[in-house]
Amino acid sequence: MRLMILTGGLAMVFAQSAFALDASATRQLKSLSPAERLEQRCDMEAMNRIGKEAKTYSPDKVIAYTFAQTKADGNRLKAPGAVFRSKGQWYRLKYQCETGNQHLDVKNFSYQIGDAVPKQSWGKYYLYN
Repeated sequence: MRLMILTGGLAMVFAQSAFALDASATRQLKSLSPAERLEQRCDMEAMNRIGKEAKTYSPDKVIAYTFAQTKADGNRLKAPGAVFRSKGQWYRLKYQCETGNQHLDVKNFSYQIGDAVPKQSWGKYYLYN
């Protein structure tokens, strides 16, 4: 529950700033374990990049592990089964992310947007409006 609340708060804070973390987002991220911080920071980067680079989307939520487990290795995270929500619709997403040692700054990031997730399968994957 704590992670869900922090995720929502971080998403709102980060959505307002372009690639840089403000003091509030940094404090919230630092309150997480290093593994949680890596995933949350990379999810935030995915949301920000998609919103800026793929103009047809307005992402407000990213979940890294919906269709496949994430793979973390040091400062790197691969999320081959991620999803993001935009304008009330969920879309498949794959991303790779590399952060600095504190998992606050993103060094490298790439992503691929997939198909929309059919609404009838949202319940199966715990997706919501």
